[in-house]
Amino acid sequence: MTSEAVRQDMFTVLHGQATPIVTRWSYRAADPFAVTLAVRIQQGHWIEWLVARDLVVRALDEATGEGDIRMTPKTASGYDIVEIEIRSTDGRAVLEVDHDLLHQFVHATLGVVALGQESAHVDMDEAIARLITRSTAE
Repeated sequence: MTSEAVRQDMFTVLHGQATPIVTRWSYRAADPFAVTLAVRIQQGHWIEWLVARDLVVRALDEATGEGDIRMTPKTASGYDIVEIEIRSTDGRAVLEVDHDLLHQFVHATLGVVALGQESAHVDMDEAIARLITRSTAE
């Protein structure tokens, strides 16, 4: 973890499975609106989803999300969790992550970029240049 980025690995339960899996949550000041959620599918191989940080923040207190990713705080077997439902054309997965661990991660991201200050960390000239370069290369 640096002052410009946060990364936290967490054991997560795939709904209905006894064995936990590893998830990696990452946040960078260079991409202040997004959190990367990576799920380890085997040693050294990860599947990543880009999630709006405000969705993760809201999920600590209320059900949120539409479309591919939905998050809901719940209590399961006496533990506070956040249930994460991920949908794609290939199917659906439901992950359960410890509420307190996710809260720690969110708190760490706020130390990198405060809520409402994300725009100050975006270089609009660079973003426009990347879009122009991408569109002319296609």
